[in-house]
Parts: sequence; structure tokens; C-alpha cells
Amino acid sequence: MMGWRARLGFLVPPGNPTVEPEMMQLAPLGVSLHFSRLMASGVTGTPEGQEARNRSYLAHIDNSAALLAMVHPDVMVLAHTASSYTLSQEGERALIARLEKQSGAHVITAAGAVLQAFTHLGVHKIALATPYAESTSQQGKAYLEAHGLQVVGYGRLDNVRNIYEETAARAYHLARQVDTPEAEAVFISGTGLPTLAVLDMLEHDLRKPVFSSATAMMWLALRTARVGSCISGYGCLMATV
Repeated sequence: MMGWRARLGFLVPPGNPTVEPEMMQLAPLGVSLHFSRLMASGVTGTPEGQEARNRSYLAHIDNSAALLAMVHPDVMVLAHTASSYTLSQEGERALIARLEKQSGAHVITAAGAVLQAFTHLGVHKIALATPYAESTSQQGKAYLEAHGLQVVGYGRLDNVRNIYEETAARAYHLARQVDTPEAEAVFISGTGLPTLAVLDMLEHDLRKPVFSSATAMMWLALRTARVGSCISGYGCLMATV
């Protein structure tokens, strides 16, 4: 049987080419991965129109989740960090409760996983790196601050035409740019931005925890599914599953 250890399901934006390969790279033996696409029309991945796409994903998410639920995942992940930035705290809690009732699975969000990762690491002062437009980036900063975190370093990628055309090298340089001496950890937001190749080297260079939306959501999905595994090479967070 596939997923004899756990089945993880991911709700992925329609144009995102990054989630599947990065989750496959992180998955331990015996854990199967299953994907369903969120719904939006028009061009994907551009800084312009991000908020409208977020609202479309959320408006149609029940249909996407219902399809994913057919493979009976143990955990279902909203693999899009910025959707939570659009929702209020109450709205995010209500969404999770509704999807859990409909699917019978544990439901987590990428952004919620980020918050739990910070708690697990015991950090409160953070540096935030994003690939978004300024408006969405500020929403992300406000989301983190609303949950009690202090953002002491902040920056976003310049000249982004499409998030899905960006590289891990650009993510690396952005993380170094936003880091400050006060920051206890660096967080790179955005499941569409490739990050796995650079997280470990960033931790060696900056001498502090560095994680991304990708590692946070896999870390929490595995812990929620009660799968213990030391996954090395992707930063200290993944070594503590």
C-alpha cells in the first residue's frame, strides 16, 4: 500500500512548479505525497494580481480539498503561505476547522507551520525575506507580528517578473540581505520560491536557523502525522522532525 507510514496531501496554486519536487526531495521512506490544485484563472506567479488569486484560491478551496480527500491523506496542507496573509487569524482557524470536518484529515497551513517552527526553535526576533510585491510582503509582516513575533530584518526580491521563474541563488542572496545581528532566525516566505538547495549553506554562513515555507510545512506535516525522521542537509528544522 502506498503511504504505509503516512499519506500527505498538498493543496497547490495552479502555476506553482516548485512544491511537488521540493516535497518529494524531503519525504522520508514510506511517506506518500498527493497533490491537488487550487483554482484561479489568468496569469499565475506575477506580483500583480496576488491578492485576487489568493481570494480565488480560498473561494474554491472546498472543491480542491474534496478531490484531495479521495486519497484519504492523514494530513492535508494548504501549500500557499500568502493565502493565510489574506485571511484574518479567525478566518484561518475557521478554514482549518471546516476543511478538517469535510475531509476527515488533519489540516495545516504553510503559514501556520511557520509560526509553529518559530515556537519550536524558541525564537522571537526574526528576519523576513519574501518574493512578493510590497503590499503582500507587508501583509506577511503583519501576520507574523500579529502572532507575537518581532520582525527585525525585512526585505523582498527586486525586479520579480514571475515568482515561478526565480532561483535558489536569488533566495540565498535575499536571505543574507535581510539578516541582522538582532535576528535569531531567518524565514524565506513563498512555496513557489526554490529554497532547499541553499538552506543548509545559509545556516553555516549566518550561524543561525534559516528555514522556508517549504521546510516548515513538511516539518509540521510529518510531526502531525507522527512520523519521526532526521532529515539532514536542509537546515536544523528538518533535523528535528
